Amino acid sequence: MKRSLLSILFFLIFTDIHAQFQADTTYFENYRDQLTTRFYTSRKYTSLLVRDQLTNQSYRFEPNSTLNLGVGITYDDFTLNLAYGFGFMNPDRGTGQTRYLDLQAHMYPNKFVIDFFGQFYTGYYLLDDLRAGNDVIFVLPEMQVTKLGVNVQYLLNGEQLSLKAAFLQSAWQKKSAGSLVVGVEAYGSRVANDGLILPSSPELLESRNFDRIASIDFGPNVGYVHTLIFAKHFFLTGMVSANLAVNRISMDLENGREVQWGLSPNFFWRGFVGYNSRLWSINANYVQNRVRNQALNDMESTFLVGNYRLNFVYRIMPGPKLRSKLDAVSPRKIIERLKK
Repeated sequence: MKRSLLSILFFLIFTDIHAQFQADTTYFENYRDQLTTRFYTSRKYTSLLVRDQLTNQSYRFEPNSTLNLGVGITYDDFTLNLAYGFGFMNPDRGTGQTRYLDLQAHMYPNKFVIDFFGQFYTGYYLLDDLRAGNDVIFVLPEMQVTKLGVNVQYLLNGEQLSLKAAFLQSAWQKKSAGSLVVGVEAYGSRVANDGLILPSSPELLESRNFDRIASIDFGPNVGYVHTLIFAKHFFLTGMVSANLAVNRISMDLENGREVQWGLSPNFFWRGFVGYNSRLWSINANYVQNRVRNQALNDMESTFLVGNYRLNFVYRIMPGPKLRSKLDAVSPRKIIERLKK
């Protein structure tokens, strides 16, 4: 089953890359043969939001992930980014340490929107304590959050709208355009701790607290994306999609494990704003995926995965020697060589 889904996904991507795609150049211009270089700052995170329906108390657990400095390139649908969280950008706030591997990937080949998620985090704190200015912050150093998932959507008006221009800046959107998107998405999420996760309080009975939640979600989605161009070079892009997922959730309580099947809505939104031209761009973008579980034991849980970034971009025309090396990793060039 997994191999079949992956085969279909890669077939769609490769077909889309190699197809005779006819972009409307009055709307956007591709820079496939140019090297798009970027310097950026970014932060990725995977958070857990829990709401107690009986007390209407909300708890937001955050990782102590780093603000990073990075460099990257894009050439003919191949993108490579490298980043590091330097100490001077991440002062100690008394919120503990987080060990994590965050493998978010957001790709926009021609008429597709494709997202992969592979989050592995250990070490969380209660954001509500930090916001309230409490002297002591509730920290769970061994709390683990894992999320795996994929989202594949088809852009109906890909001939006039380029998300590469908004997210990768390897294109320039010159006229406003919008499009519906349709697709499917699937996720597996898990949070676990050595002890109870929620802080003790008179309002919360210990028998209702938990030390593990796991869920599976899959189903179709639909959304809309629009880019607004003003003063020729400035752009504002927004995209939102909703998914009604089949949801299986399990929760480990004092009296054992409870399991429930049902339906639950998920949301995915992205925002991009900045300046773009033929040579350079400066822009900011934000991506958040929200996977919400149905209520179990009167507890609502939501996994939030996000990435925000500020980019400084400059494009150059590579020389013959550099181009030959870049062509070796270009997906389109690889497919062309395989077909010969």
